[in-house]
Formats: sequence, C-alpha cells, structure tokens
Amino acid sequence: MKTVELYLTPNGEANDYLKRDAFALLLGMLLDQQIPMERAFAAPFLLNRRMEATGQDLDPCTLASLPGEEVAELFSAKPALHRFPRSMAAKATAVASIVCEEYAGSASSIWETAPSGAVLLSRLKALPGFGEDKARIFLALLGKRLQVIPEGWREAAAPFGEAGTFQSVADSDSPESLEKIRLYKAAIKAQKAK
Repeated sequence: MKTVELYLTPNGEANDYLKRDAFALLLGMLLDQQIPMERAFAAPFLLNRRMEATGQDLDPCTLASLPGEEVAELFSAKPALHRFPRSMAAKATAVASIVCEEYAGSASSIWETAPSGAVLLSRLKALPGFGEDKARIFLALLGKRLQVIPEGWREAAAPFGEAGTFQSVADSDSPESLEKIRLYKAAIKAQKAK
C-alpha cells in the first residue's frame, strides 16, 4: 500500500502493520466505534499477535474460516480488542467473509479496482458495520493517506475528503493532528449536547 503518513495509534508497530496490511486497516476502521480510535486501530495488530500464537496469520480467509466462538475468544482475551468484543468479532468475521469471497482475499481490491469514488463508497457501505459516515471517513482516509484517488473520491467522501481539515481519522498523520481531531470531535459532541 502507498502511504503518505499514517498515525492512527501511538503504537509504532501497530501503525507499521496498518501501513503494510490492507485488511488490518479495514478492520481498524470497522472497530473505530464506541472506543478511542487509537485503541481501535491498534486492535488488528494485537489480533494478529494472538493468531500468530496459534500458528495462524490474520488474513481475511483465515479469519472467515474460524469458528465464531474462537474468533470471539480472540477478541475477548484480556485486554479485549473492543468494548463489545463478541459483537465486533462477528462483524469482523462477516467483513472477512466478504473480502475472501468477493475480493479473492485481498482487502485492497475493494479500492484498487473501484472505477470511481461513488463505486468505492458503495462498496464500503456494503460491508457490515460500515454506515454512511464510516464509509465516507474510510474513503477519505484512503484518499488522503494512501493516495487512493479514483475520480470523484473527494465528493464521495464529503465532508471528510476536504483538504486541510482535522475532523476524522482520515486527517491523522501525527500526534499533533490526532489531538486536533480529538478536540474537533469534543466540540461537535458538546454542540450536540446543547
């Protein structure tokens, strides 16, 4: 994967893993809900370590082939990979199945073969756990951080595709930008609470 700069977690090894592995990056985005984004994006690295301890690697087809209870245990082992480890394990398995069956086990094929931003957005929204905003944010992350820029990607990712903003994980390239994103999200949350 081509990257500009990717800083999604303070764990350097986890960031490097996300840069190298498209499926790990996709899983990190899936897990980025109801927990801090740094924890969500570190989780695929921890999951891979847990799978390596059992003689397996984290790849879509392997994850999709595991019994549901085994995946739930991998997600639930301390420290749990998510606030809701069992439900997220099921969603991760469902995403892995789609990547394995529809994209020949290559998560990057989801975006590398998309002829337009609109098609890519549609593909992302078809994944379990990827609603409208999450799909747009991930599309923006692909465009801004990995230079995946099919025609119309910024429009499809709107408003998260805008240059020079700090509104989502797509804008995180350093500890400083991560803090700006955190402040932006806190301001939005405070505004909604009024």
